[in-house]
Parts: sequence; structure tokens; C-alpha cells
Amino acid sequence: MNATLLIDYLKQEILHDETIDISSSDNLLASGLVDSMGIVRYISWISERWNIEIPPQDMTIEHFITIDAIVAYLESRGAL
Repeated sequence: MNATLLIDYLKQEILHDETIDISSSDNLLASGLVDSMGIVRYISWISERWNIEIPPQDMTIEHFITIDAIVAYLESRGAL
């Protein structure tokens, strides 16, 4: 499942803590889980992992605020 892959990467590479409980609907920024630099790293990895170019106009909070939003964005781009 792609949400699981996204959560696993977030825990391992961005947060460096696999014990954190993250649901696909958690607000990544408001919860304090991820800061702006973490989001930039996450978007970069997503772009590389799914081999898509994410244009600057798509780098909005609406697309990357939750794991669910990221999955929806990737599906809208035909990446999933």
C-alpha cells in the first residue's frame, strides 16, 4: 500500500523514529511532525520515488498536508 510506504519513509528518513504512531489523516505540519525543510525533503523523495516532476505550483499545503492528500495528489498525476 502506498500510504504505508509514505509513512514508513517519513518515520525512517525524516523523523528518524520508527516508534511514532502516524495515521494517514494526521496533519503533518500542524502536528509538528514535519517542518518546512522536512516537507521539502519529502517532496523531493516522492518525486524521485514515483519518477514524476512536481511543478512549483503543485507544491501546496493542500497536496502535502497529510498522507491521504499525498496519495490523492499522486493518483491525480497518474503516479499510483
